[in-house]
Amino acid sequence: MSVRPYHILFIEIICFLFILLFSYAAISKLLDFKVFKIQLGQSPLLTVFAGWIAWVIPIIELMIALLLAIPKYRLVALYGAISLMSLFTLYIIAILNFSDYVPCSCGGILETMGWQEHLIFNVAFLCLAIMGILIVPQKINST
Repeated sequence: MSVRPYHILFIEIICFLFILLFSYAAISKLLDFKVFKIQLGQSPLLTVFAGWIAWVIPIIELMIALLLAIPKYRLVALYGAISLMSLFTLYIIAILNFSDYVPCSCGGILETMGWQEHLIFNVAFLCLAIMGILIVPQKINST
């Protein structure tokens, strides 16, 4: 597959956006860890798992952000981004459809979004990750 310059630019932009998103989200959660853990504990779906999820999610977000910064690992990192964003999106769908109480466990700027807006935001990032995977050339990934 030949590598087109605009493909490289598009992949760089996608990776930059995910690095920004995951780094910001993880740091926000870690800086306000106590509140984040309490909010997870208030979730009707995550109460039992709040203790370890509070640590695992920011660590995974930071790992994906780091891997996205290294061209050799971008493809695997984009798959990680899709997986994590899919979990977040499914969680939002479950909360919106099956829960009477809708807690917020997001940090920073994302906390100001409503659940519908957050769902749209997540779907947009899912689409970006899918596009990134479809166009990331194997040559770039293997260097």
